[in-house]
Amino acid sequence: MLDYWEADAGTSVILLYLESLGNPRRFLEIARRVSRTKPIAAVKSGRTRAGMSAAASHTGSLAGPDAAVDALCRQSGVIRTDTIEELFDVAMLVANQPMPHGNRVGIVTNAGGPGILASDACESHGLLVPPLEPATVDALRAFLPKEASTRNPVDMIASAAAESFEKAVQLVYDDPNVDAVLAIYVPPIVTTPLEVAQAIVRGAAKAAAKSRESGSVLKPVLSCFMGAHGIAQGLQSLHSGSIPSYPFPESAAIALAHAARYGAWRAEPEGKLVRFFDVDAASAARVIADAAARPAAASTGPDEASIHAWLQPDEIRTLLHAYGIRTPRTAKAASAAEAASRALEVGLPVAIKLASETITHKTDVGGVVLDVRTEAEASGAYEAIVSRLRALGREREMAGVTIQQMVDDGIEVVVGVTRDASFGPLVMFGLGGVQVELLKDVAFRVHPLTDLDVRTLIRSIRGYPLLEGWRGAPEGDVPALEELMLRISQMLDAHPEIEEMDLNPVDVLRPGEGCVVVDARVSVRRRGAAKA
Repeated sequence: MLDYWEADAGTSVILLYLESLGNPRRFLEIARRVSRTKPIAAVKSGRTRAGMSAAASHTGSLAGPDAAVDALCRQSGVIRTDTIEELFDVAMLVANQPMPHGNRVGIVTNAGGPGILASDACESHGLLVPPLEPATVDALRAFLPKEASTRNPVDMIASAAAESFEKAVQLVYDDPNVDAVLAIYVPPIVTTPLEVAQAIVRGAAKAAAKSRESGSVLKPVLSCFMGAHGIAQGLQSLHSGSIPSYPFPESAAIALAHAARYGAWRAEPEGKLVRFFDVDAASAARVIADAAARPAAASTGPDEASIHAWLQPDEIRTLLHAYGIRTPRTAKAASAAEAASRALEVGLPVAIKLASETITHKTDVGGVVLDVRTEAEASGAYEAIVSRLRALGREREMAGVTIQQMVDDGIEVVVGVTRDASFGPLVMFGLGGVQVELLKDVAFRVHPLTDLDVRTLIRSIRGYPLLEGWRGAPEGDVPALEELMLRISQMLDAHPEIEEMDLNPVDVLRPGEGCVVVDARVSVRRRGAAKA
């Protein structure tokens, strides 16, 4: 249907109601192409899933049942709405008005309350309500009563005549700080909805004509007519002028926010798949095959044992190094004495971490000792980990320790992979460390990732400013982080046996210094196990 609608001259906007996606990867490919020329808006039912099994990784536990659909829509430019009503609200805007080239809204109203509500709704959904230029403010003051507010939102008060709407819409439209105009009308006694509607249509038409003459970008104009008496005539006039109208300011703001995000997506260059040629896929494949053929540990549950095989620390290093991903110097130890000698070989200070096929979160059982600076401390750290596991009755799950060079001067992030039964691999990015599941500042994308997917994914989390040097702190090497994620995407393409991956933390060092994967867990599908 998308292929057909793409070529159909009579179709300008595509609306979808979805319950499932039979081939998500194919949908992503087609929708990403079609969205470049025709807006696609979709509402999907079945957003929740009861009885989710407990995941064995940070990534799996954070990937809710709706994460894949949301990621797919973001990558393909599909405007995802929450309700059928919202779906048609968006359609009414994108089918009749030009796409906004930014997220700054100018509001014109004859009632202060709805103007404030509209401002709140805009800000809540990622839009800005900026100050108007002084020249615009002066022009508004020239014809509005002194009681009116000429700031944004422009409150012309209840006595505003239809002509005031016409002039104000033109002036706000022309303001260089504004990317879209929302006109709100509450019917008083002094004017009729029909008069105001016609005035808004005239004002919008004159402003658009002026923009065309000057070669400026066209801006969307939408309206909100509140109330019931006489509104039908006004709406008919607005619709004949191709200006969408909404019954409440919040509905208008939400529709405009969707359109602004879509406009921003469409303005981005098309992403491309990146391939690196310095990889050793054969070495990675051997490691994965060996792990997949290895018998399950006796302490693993039947479901996990039949499906997942967790790679050992040295296997993870081989896998990562095969794809050009850095890890700290590392050694294994199976006794306190060996821990002391290996720590000296790696180079003090070191971190000493529990090695186990069955214990996922090592810090939860006291299995991590940081900043170990002497051989004696290394020996003591090993004994302390044994003692803590013995107290928990889990000493038999210990397979020694991993001794790792300390890396402590980077910004901690997490890069993860989990496999969705319908969508395949989902790639996660967020702030890392032990707080990842507490903060939940993460975002997802569906594999395969383009360079644009990676760039927008990294910048989509709330904590991204930390990588730009928040409040004078050192910046992170964002280009190196982007490259790491593209290398992970290539790895997933070459090795579909990978089920889950947690690179946490990844230390993003200063610009030019790269990234280092400090800790990692990787599981692969056991030989003979059915695909997820």
